[in-house]
Amino acid sequence: MQMRQLGRSPLRIAPLMFGGNVFDWTADQPTSFALLDAFVDAGFNAIDTADVYSRWVPGHQGGESEIVIGAWLKARGPSTREKVVIATKLGMDLGEGRSGLSKAWMAKAVEASLQRLGTDYIDLYQAHRDDEATPLEETLEGFAELIAAGKVRVIGASNYSAPRLAQALEISARHGLPRYETLQPLYNLVERPAYEAELKAVCEAQTLSVIPYYSLASGFLTGKYRSEADLSKSPRGGGVKKYLNARGQTTLKALDEIAAHHGATPAQIALAWLMAQPTIAAPIASATSVGQLDDIMKAASLSLSAADLASLDTASLVR
Repeated sequence: MQMRQLGRSPLRIAPLMFGGNVFDWTADQPTSFALLDAFVDAGFNAIDTADVYSRWVPGHQGGESEIVIGAWLKARGPSTREKVVIATKLGMDLGEGRSGLSKAWMAKAVEASLQRLGTDYIDLYQAHRDDEATPLEETLEGFAELIAAGKVRVIGASNYSAPRLAQALEISARHGLPRYETLQPLYNLVERPAYEAELKAVCEAQTLSVIPYYSLASGFLTGKYRSEADLSKSPRGGGVKKYLNARGQTTLKALDEIAAHHGATPAQIALAWLMAQPTIAAPIASATSVGQLDDIMKAASLSLSAADLASLDTASLVR
């Protein structure tokens, strides 16, 4: 499996990243351990989480996902920690004023994440969202201090607009500060404009690697949801109702046809399309069973033809 470089950094990851938002939410700890074991045993190495996962669950405070990953790392030993890339994020609201990207909060947030993860360093530390109340210079200086202290290896951004991302990169270059090497945006076959309109050009020009979230559009691109009657199949069903339109149906039809040709599933084809895009290092995808995970991991071995890609491009831009 060919590893992909993250920006201009020394970090390399396999072409699929596991989305850890499910840990201690829709996947309990034993299931999470089984998922992580299967993922790493298959040759993949990148795990994405955030300090805010999964604060939205009643009774949770945030940090639950990091705690599960930390427990797994401890159980599997130092050799596992050395071969995986742990990516986490900070900046979302954890309550009681714990949010944003100020230096003061960054210094506290990183220590909390390190403790939950049970590790001395974070491979990829990402600003979960832009903090317009804090100067970009301060945030980048904060990241510089964390890198100098050996607590962080590489930094990335998530949910930044193209102008703010470009400005942050310019500040890094001008002041000799660490720069964002990755961008984590919303991007998939039925959610293309938000990334492709402006962010893609910045990432291409600045050699940033993209690790998109919602790669399967909350499960819509698996083909599980084809009508409003299907929305009750999962607690996440309500989030895909917006895709039940002409573009969504045309996209599913193209996925079905190409999947049949390759002896694959729609989810595999949707992920393979993302993997084939020039700026994409690895789409982020989650699973709540080893069977689901086995399915999506097969996307990394698929090779879509130019005709396949063109068909998906056309179908997914239907109005």
